[in-house]
Amino acid sequence: MKEIRIEENGRLGPINAAEIPRYAGGGTYARLPRLDQVEQADIKIVGVPFDTGVSYRPGARFGANHVRESSRLIRPYNPATDTSPFAQSQVADAGDMAVNPFNINEAIEAIEHNALELTSDGSTLVTVGGDHTIALPLLRAASQRAGAPVAMLHFDAHLDTWDTYFGAEYTHGTPFRRAVEEGILDTEAICHVGTRGPLYGKKDLEDDKRFGFGIVTSSDVYYQGVREIVDKLRDRIGNRPLYISVDIDVLDPAHAPGTGTPEAGGITSRELLEILRGLRGLNIVGADIVEVAPAYDHAELTGVAASHVTYDLISLISDFRASKGMNAS
Repeated sequence: MKEIRIEENGRLGPINAAEIPRYAGGGTYARLPRLDQVEQADIKIVGVPFDTGVSYRPGARFGANHVRESSRLIRPYNPATDTSPFAQSQVADAGDMAVNPFNINEAIEAIEHNALELTSDGSTLVTVGGDHTIALPLLRAASQRAGAPVAMLHFDAHLDTWDTYFGAEYTHGTPFRRAVEEGILDTEAICHVGTRGPLYGKKDLEDDKRFGFGIVTSSDVYYQGVREIVDKLRDRIGNRPLYISVDIDVLDPAHAPGTGTPEAGGITSRELLEILRGLRGLNIVGADIVEVAPAYDHAELTGVAASHVTYDLISLISDFRASKGMNAS
């Protein structure tokens, strides 16, 4: 079947839903063109089907394609930001990275290499996982491209700054401890958002503070409100290059049941989207959305939430790149 796509400002956009039904055809993110269908891309969406680092329920290796399928209703204009991200920037789906599911160290190396290769032309990467292990190599690549340690906002129910599991240093619960140890995070500008639930002990919080992390709990979002939280986050980040990592379990299980380590008492999808929209104008140099496990999802609740988080991240990145004249066309 011939693809009939929306074209605006010389950029190839999604398949035209007025000509081809949304449920028809191949499943790229938001039905955007594949990377091989465009001459260049300013923003690339890539999947990482990897969940060897999980500590509880597996299945996030199927997350990227689930998010793609759940994104079929995404439309070109974003009224929340008054932007048309696919017209401002050329956005394309780069498919999935092929990484070793049996060797975590080898997979981490491959992800870093692929991320550097994909961004060698100055484009920005939005990655859909996969488990949270993948954030470490993505941060390595983002820091290398930025030429300095990067600021980070980490949306998650959990800290992910533990040391080891069963002696393993690289898991989905350890990436940000490793990132601090490797010096790729700007420890003056890193913060968790949405954390909650039981810990192994008070030392978890003491270690986290020692690493430089600020913490905004899900209760803080509830009691202080989105606007106050956004002000605090923007003040902490400043104008530094910023990486955003979103574990979908930051949402309450009512909004995102399809994940590997759910925790009660999370923020709503509305709160998450509004916090992200409050970061408009910041220099986002990369982002990931991880831990979508479709086997535990129903009615695409988690997939739809993740696809809209991805859309708002793309909107923010596209708007910033366009405002700075960073796009290739």
